[in-house]
Amino acid sequence: MTKMLGGICVAGMTTEPDPVTGLRWIRPIREHGHVLLGDVTTPTGRVLETFDVVQLSLLRPRPAPPHAEDWIVDFTHARPRVLRRLEGDRRAAFLARHVDADPCQVLERHDRSLCLFRPDRIWGSFRLDRYTGRFDANLGFTLGPRRYAGTHAGAGLPVTDLKWRALGRSWLPPGGGGIDLDRGDLEARLGVEHLYLAVGLTRNFRGACWPIVVGVHTVPDYQAEIDYDNL
Repeated sequence: MTKMLGGICVAGMTTEPDPVTGLRWIRPIREHGHVLLGDVTTPTGRVLETFDVVQLSLLRPRPAPPHAEDWIVDFTHARPRVLRRLEGDRRAAFLARHVDADPCQVLERHDRSLCLFRPDRIWGSFRLDRYTGRFDANLGFTLGPRRYAGTHAGAGLPVTDLKWRALGRSWLPPGGGGIDLDRGDLEARLGVEHLYLAVGLTRNFRGACWPIVVGVHTVPDYQAEIDYDNL
């Protein structure tokens, strides 16, 4: 569940096995326009959350390389329905079991656009500009010999995960400011034992698709309350 310009982006795994990713990734999209918050809200008014097991009406694939995972979904006539949630040990086991066997297909070669992995090292920041109100979350990481630090002075890749952004907002003073974090800070603040990242590729911008962090998942899970009016 992520923030994007003009709407929300959601992605997840189906129950179909995949030899590289464990289960097959999909990214639900509309026939026209952006996915909106109302599209990912159930008939009872509940907004979908990460690790919900959800029933969706998938109509047909519409791959737009490298976004090979795009599927058109009927959000109008068949509202999303939450069947259950993955929590606790089941959630931890799911993450461990579905780590990507070749994340460089996404991070380097852009053969596809979604992957899940455990970084070797991680650092990041939260920033709230007191004058403009702009909020930024970034995470950098290493994976094997490669360092992924983004383009802004090594601060890391932009993070669009709604829950992670809500966590960062709760840590910053209302008047603005910033926090820099490394793995030790996260372990101390959150009490996490393991951290997983889901990384996706942006849509084409200036002739390129850029990696962004679309999911930050920890074991045990962390708590943060999302303000959908202030993403």
